[in-house]
Amino acid sequence: MLSVTLVTGIGELTTNDPQVGDGSALGVLRDAAVVVQDGRIAWLGPAARNPAADTAIDLDGAAVVPGFVDSHTHLVFAGDRSVEFTARMAGEPYDGGGIAATVAATRAAGEDELRGLLSRRIAQARAQGTTTCEVKSGYGLDVAAEVRMLRLAAEVTPETTFLGAHVVPAAASRHDYIELVTGGMLAACRPYARWGDVFCEPGSPHAFDADEARTVLGACAAAGLGLRVHGNQLGPGPGVQVAVELDAASVDHCTYLTDADVDALAGGATVATLLPGVEFSTRSPYPDAARLLAAGVTVALASDCNPGTCCSSSMPFGIALAVREMGMTPAQALWSATAGGALALRRDDIGVLRPGARADLCVLDAPTYAHLAYRPGMAIARALELPDRGLTAGRADRLRTWR
Repeated sequence: MLSVTLVTGIGELTTNDPQVGDGSALGVLRDAAVVVQDGRIAWLGPAARNPAADTAIDLDGAAVVPGFVDSHTHLVFAGDRSVEFTARMAGEPYDGGGIAATVAATRAAGEDELRGLLSRRIAQARAQGTTTCEVKSGYGLDVAAEVRMLRLAAEVTPETTFLGAHVVPAAASRHDYIELVTGGMLAACRPYARWGDVFCEPGSPHAFDADEARTVLGACAAAGLGLRVHGNQLGPGPGVQVAVELDAASVDHCTYLTDADVDALAGGATVATLLPGVEFSTRSPYPDAARLLAAGVTVALASDCNPGTCCSSSMPFGIALAVREMGMTPAQALWSATAGGALALRRDDIGVLRPGARADLCVLDAPTYAHLAYRPGMAIARALELPDRGLTAGRADRLRTWR
């Protein structure tokens, strides 16, 4: 018989279901309870009407939101680039070249070391309320290292992304490297990847132009991978247009957008994923989220946790930055960090709390979700560990937690 758990004492429940509670996009319900069975939500509603359950967890008036959906991370890496960060704070610009240092460190690391680093980063993210995490490769840049990164990522999440086209290695021919990425590297990585991605930034000597990006993404699509794009981070460029043209699930960064880019996003299904931690860490201009939202574009927020340009997996930190620097309201930022991230992964079972969805609950040490932006830097968010979904019973449970 499956265990049934009642989560009660919820002072404010954000569901992201407009048919619930106050009828807003966040679907806020007060004095609520949630019943969980086999890792899924079986019921939610007013606490006064909750059904019976085998066990109960009383949250004593805390607010609960959907677990954060971090749809853009680079969590498999070794090494440290704090020196590069320090140089940027002194005025040195970012151009993507520092990736080579992480590639060298990641290739040199042992598998157990990488697995341990990844496990700790996953735990750190979960401790701050993230319950679904996409993880990219891209710090291998040869077949064996890229395969190893994706194989390790697949141990903790099904949302794995092949990013062999992160940069062109310094010693490689562009033509030969693209042939490798779209040929033998893709074939070897395909069993461990759900998505394919490319860093499309013509202004960087290390990244890929529009035609090269189309070649890479076309090969990924032919191999059955969904598509994602790094675009428009370092300056205006074709990344957004390529992403929309190829129906990519998401185009990430979107720091520099033309009116045509905004129109294309508004007219397509591609999510604009904004990564404010990168702008914080590189002293770059922040994306104009208010402009995108006013045009009807679907916006997601993600951490882009990586060693070079944002060494933080804190989604609450991203929410606070989005409100303070990008023109979002606390409600818009929360939706983008949960439901928006789910759409960027083309998932309908996460980022929302309703019967049948995954029981990914984020508990706030606060009376309302507005405290995520109101109290920046405070450890007020955590993923709720349920009795039938703990992390101590082996790798199978860890995998279920991150789906």
